[in-house]
Amino acid sequence: MDIAQDVCEFFVVFIKILLELFLRIFDKMMTKKLKDISGEIVLITGAGHGIGRELALHYTAFGSVVICVDINEKNNEETVKKAKRLMQTSVHAYTCDVSDREAVLKLAVKVESEVGRISVLVNNVGIMPTHPLEQHTAKEIKRVFDINVLSHFWALEAFLPHMKQQGRGHIICISSIAGIVGLTNLVPYCATKYAVRGMMEALHEELRDGPYKNLIKLTVVYPYMTNTGLCKRPKVKFPSMLGLLDPKEVARQIVLAHRSSVNEITIPSSLLHINNWCRLLPLRCGLLLKDYIDSGVESDL
Repeated sequence: MDIAQDVCEFFVVFIKILLELFLRIFDKMMTKKLKDISGEIVLITGAGHGIGRELALHYTAFGSVVICVDINEKNNEETVKKAKRLMQTSVHAYTCDVSDREAVLKLAVKVESEVGRISVLVNNVGIMPTHPLEQHTAKEIKRVFDINVLSHFWALEAFLPHMKQQGRGHIICISSIAGIVGLTNLVPYCATKYAVRGMMEALHEELRDGPYKNLIKLTVVYPYMTNTGLCKRPKVKFPSMLGLLDPKEVARQIVLAHRSSVNEITIPSSLLHINNWCRLLPLRCGLLLKDYIDSGVESDL
């Protein structure tokens, strides 16, 4: 009797999955209204250059209140100047080492006092040493994890309460294509980006099980190699199809994903589907495709 009941319950769940799939396909066919982000208080880590700077400019253009956070005060101030030239909205600069938990907690208190409670957190900061595992020093590996992983936890500890107090919010974490595919010369970096992916998936479940379901949204982004200076020696076999991305375009896609409330996205979007498809194949088949594409990074040593 118990087995029959379990089978029936599974059948009901399976029908619900099929209905959800059809609804998702129908939803994609319809023109979806994008979220209005004007007036949102958006905090961006690593805003001093690259994708972080372009995100600050994009959010400013949409009328958001933008809080730029970076360890490099000069670069961060330059981002704010560019944003204010673009539109005279509220843009703020804070210097902070986001790998330092105490510094991030103090930053949260200061931001709330001077600007207000944030409603959007963009965890963008990251570093990318590119050489074989055995040539990474212990200090280097620890720093990669401090910046690429632990800084996300400190930011969540500091700013997730802002969203819970408001009963709404959106958390956007920038992982990497190296967070869905392992790559040579990027072992510690890949490990950190896979960690971000796992953290966001688990946090999604935690929020979904509690009172903030559908109130605090999450988006994780996996960009392909981007022309920000992190990829010092990129290896690209098909530059016309898989050349380095423009950080302006990456930022545009991230903001679009935010406004669309997308859970996860690769940039370009096709890479997520290709990866998911390859994971269904025997390992050797996936490796053959990977070897054919032959993209990645050379050692920077």
